[in-house]
Amino acid sequence: MSEHFRVHGGARLVGAVDVVGAKNSVLKLMAAALLAEGTTTITNCPQILDVPFMADVLRSIGCDVTVDGSTVVITTPSELNHQPDAASMGKLRASVCVLGPLVGRCRRAVVALPGGDAIGSRPLDMHQSGLRQLGATSEIEHGSVVAHAEDLRGAQIWLDFPSMGATENILMAAVLAEGTTVIDNAAREPEIVDLCTMLQQMGAKIDGAGTSTLTVHGVASLEPTEHRVIGDRIVGATWAFAAATTCGDITVRGVDPHHLDLVLDKLQTAGASVTVAADQEFRVVMDERPKSVDFVTLPYPGFATDLQPFAIALCAVSDGTAMITENLFEARFRFIEEMMRLGADARTDGHHAVIRGVERLSSAPVWASDIRAGAGLVLAGLCADGVTQVWDVFHIDRGYPSFVENLNRLGAQVERVTATPER
Repeated sequence: MSEHFRVHGGARLVGAVDVVGAKNSVLKLMAAALLAEGTTTITNCPQILDVPFMADVLRSIGCDVTVDGSTVVITTPSELNHQPDAASMGKLRASVCVLGPLVGRCRRAVVALPGGDAIGSRPLDMHQSGLRQLGATSEIEHGSVVAHAEDLRGAQIWLDFPSMGATENILMAAVLAEGTTVIDNAAREPEIVDLCTMLQQMGAKIDGAGTSTLTVHGVASLEPTEHRVIGDRIVGATWAFAAATTCGDITVRGVDPHHLDLVLDKLQTAGASVTVAADQEFRVVMDERPKSVDFVTLPYPGFATDLQPFAIALCAVSDGTAMITENLFEARFRFIEEMMRLGADARTDGHHAVIRGVERLSSAPVWASDIRAGAGLVLAGLCADGVTQVWDVFHIDRGYPSFVENLNRLGAQVERVTATPER
């Protein structure tokens, strides 16, 4: 038996939706709590599956973790277990972010290679290289990253690519290293800024958050803190695309519109009316069939790879032909195979996809391969005739709190059903 969503086509989504804390931030903030003995409180947390999964990872290290609605309370002991449980690690990709804090705090770590979405290879080479430059040894042994350091010393570190994960792990190890660390070509995402903000509240000395150069002046110890997670820009963008794709009218609250400047500009190019009403609110209205727009995924402030499925869903029902270029993860285009089940006119060649818009998709059973692909298939199902079944919705639950409830409040008809899949 498995859960799936029954998505009734033909809905125009209208109304307002509230966005809570960012999935891609809260899990790293939870890991950062390892850096300070005592009790850290994180608020505005999304109620998604990955939060209790991450709590299990921290418990296996020795922390006491309470998840109460949108609040997570983490009590970190004076002595940590440097080897988190491998089974817990395997449930989510972000679990690898405990590597940096463990090396920083314990000077050693044995961290099982993580699980997570099937979107392509995401090697840990840059994570390990950064730790080595700080003075640690780091090797892959028996399916785990094994790292050890007698001392950590500041270093000049250049990243070949502005990887969020590598930036986060190196940053969290460097805050407790002796001397000054400079991370060049660092990731610039708002979630990196959020992590820097929390670390600074804990007593870390970090300059350059939000730029490509992070300068970290090491300190001897950090103190626990209370921190509110920033709004989830990927979820906010999902609802923006939902409005444009269904020719709807959605007000999104709880996320900084400036984190979505490029997304909102692209939707305007597609024909949407976009209004920024406040620091944490914007509105997207599409009154007619959208026009096709080209998309190219790039690190922030470029178009996020997480939003590629929504771009494809939009272009699949748009007027004209669009090219989607995926520069980050080679398996993201698995989503297109499922879109073609729904009648999308799409062709792929390497890291390019050409999408010729059709006026209406056709319902079919489809399978989610990752969080964003699952949500993208639901949006596509809203533009199909009949009822579309979206299977493996546990992926969606890992990234979207109250997804079905929010859709139905906006005028969709979506049901969660438990049944045996026929594939």
